[in-house]
Amino acid sequence: MQNEAMQNSNMTDPFGRDITYLRVSVTDRCDFRCTYCMSEDMTFLPRKDLLTLEELDRLCSAFIHKGVKKLRLTGGEPLVRKNIMSFVRTLSRHLESGALEEITITTNGSQLAKYASELADYGVKRVNVSLDTLDAAKFHDITRRGMVGQVMEGIDAAKKAGLAIKLNMVALNGFNDHEIIPMMKWAHGEGMDLTMIETMPMGEIDGDRNELYLPLSKVRESLRENFTLTDIPYKTGGPARYMQVAETGGRLGFITPLTHNFCESCNRVRLTCTGTLYMCLGQDDAADLRAPLRESEGDELLSAAIDEAISRKPKGHDFIIDRDNKGPAVSRHMSLTGG
Repeated sequence: MQNEAMQNSNMTDPFGRDITYLRVSVTDRCDFRCTYCMSEDMTFLPRKDLLTLEELDRLCSAFIHKGVKKLRLTGGEPLVRKNIMSFVRTLSRHLESGALEEITITTNGSQLAKYASELADYGVKRVNVSLDTLDAAKFHDITRRGMVGQVMEGIDAAKKAGLAIKLNMVALNGFNDHEIIPMMKWAHGEGMDLTMIETMPMGEIDGDRNELYLPLSKVRESLRENFTLTDIPYKTGGPARYMQVAETGGRLGFITPLTHNFCESCNRVRLTCTGTLYMCLGQDDAADLRAPLRESEGDELLSAAIDEAISRKPKGHDFIIDRDNKGPAVSRHMSLTGG
């Protein structure tokens, strides 16, 4: 009866947006150190501060009972979390019951060769793979330790497992701006979507994001010189706006938190591996769900805490690349919040 009551308590924010999409950072740890994402000498959370997988399952289930239909596991790198496959297997019961429409993963691809088949077995149908360059040397430079061949093996394994793949490419001025067209042609030739992403001013890094920032409005203008781009209504539940590329037959997405934010249709909230709920990626306001989770075996306190948090969801974020202020717009790293 309790779960039935929560099922009828769908989440709607103050601006009339139904919250149906939960992104869960299962760990802040990553086996890469991408230069635009984190410092090389990152200090990660003590393992004792992380929720157990059982607690994360209970939190995810509470959101599902309250109307979440899409669940994305992120990090850090989610596939480096110990026993992550048991977590996905347990969550898959919500797919089987029909309460959840899909479970997806955002990954750097380093562990995909190992886990792609299991992911497919547990009901995952698509994955997002972060890939900023096909050049092996540049890939190693930007990730500080990654091997592009390992990611390619993961992509091949995912394709063989029947997973749909979308590539996420962060557009970086002076680094991969000349690789966008080759990446698009390769991705579309392999039957994969490609989404371009503007660098987001989150967390301190070793370099200057102002130098890396490449407005995707300029990328679109450049692409239109050689390609026919048509807006299409295709949606995956996230913030990307998609276009069809006539010459390749593929889809190209744009995530533009800086040149044109995606807030008006935001249906998402983000849960960290410590039980902190962020109602907006670009705001610091958050809700502690760990305390109500642990204070009661029932979910009444947890449900009330979620409702209170959703009632504070802001209209939008305030991301900006400020050439006078080189600090991040938000102090926490993306690896903590979840991509």
